[in-house]
Amino acid sequence: MVRGAAAGAGLSMALACDLRVAGESARFATAFARSATRGLRRLLVPHAGVGTAKARELYYTRRSSTRGRPGARSRQPRRGDDKLEEETLTLARRLAQGPRIALRYMKRNMNAAETQTLAQCLDLEAMHHTRTGFTEDHKEAARAFVEKREPVFRGR
Repeated sequence: MVRGAAAGAGLSMALACDLRVAGESARFATAFARSATRGLRRLLVPHAGVGTAKARELYYTRRSSTRGRPGARSRQPRRGDDKLEEETLTLARRLAQGPRIALRYMKRNMNAAETQTLAQCLDLEAMHHTRTGFTEDHKEAARAFVEKREPVFRGR
């Protein structure tokens, strides 16, 4: 049963369940891009109801999903072609301002999850988690969280 926010480890726990019952207040979000750490593989588990594309969107963009399930569409409805370039550039800027080291490791983890065993993926994630925990970006994210402000990442 999910009431309120299921974020970070709470999201992983919800996705690890075979079934989830979500209340109207349920909100699913990753915290990894915001905290400059890598994401967990569990979003790629097929029975979790979240495919590779949705998992990548959730992790890379820090967008949250509402409507009571993690696989729910999390972005604005599609707009016409006249807004396509503007929205694409906005997304590119958002990614460029994010924690580049953590994003790089997230991508490696996502790619590995498609071909490697669970044990291999967990080892890779543990290594990446340790490495990102020592970055300046991670320290900045922790400071920003305490100070209730947006982090400014520098890719270090």
